[in-house]
Amino acid sequence: MRRFRTRRMRNFFARFQVTSETQILDVGGTPGNWELLDVRPRVTLLNMPRATEPGFENFASVFADACRLPFRDQSFEIVFSNSVIEHVGEVERQREFASEIRRVGRRYWVQTPNRWFPVEQHLLTPFLHWLPRRAQAAWAKRWTVWDLIERRTPADREFYIGHYLDQVRLLSSSQLSALFPGAEILRERRFGWTKSLIAVNRDRVQYSK
Repeated sequence: MRRFRTRRMRNFFARFQVTSETQILDVGGTPGNWELLDVRPRVTLLNMPRATEPGFENFASVFADACRLPFRDQSFEIVFSNSVIEHVGEVERQREFASEIRRVGRRYWVQTPNRWFPVEQHLLTPFLHWLPRRAQAAWAKRWTVWDLIERRTPADREFYIGHYLDQVRLLSSSQLSALFPGAEILRERRFGWTKSLIAVNRDRVQYSK
């Protein structure tokens, strides 16, 4: 996973020619991604308080709703988001999230897991996310590959499974493209399948709702 993320960050830095002076808003981010490479841009991390981890004190940090960003239009050179848009809820919330990204950033990079990759990254159980919602709930509440790996407490497990069932909405390439009109859609591949999708706009965004 570290190698995969390092490769992704190298791609991001190269495409946007990121330097130590580049102003970036990381929506839903944590320090880990920014410690993978040697260049240290000027990053503001926006997250929820429960997501804090060691290293936050070395960054500018804001706690806020990603669908209601507390910044002026075009405040940042780049808005970066890694595996967040699928967590915000139903389609209207995803539209709000995408609109806010385009509003506050002059350029953007938004990554999300591909709905059509056979292993869903949250519960790690092949094909589970392709089932109808009721069948997903019945299976996930009983057992998943994630259970085998993580071995969480009952309370933590209930929270995580509940969040997956209630909030996570995976996107296809066409759905992501519709949320970010005009963006280039990059595909990260694994074993010949598209594992992740990235909406990228390297030109100054002409924002409109």
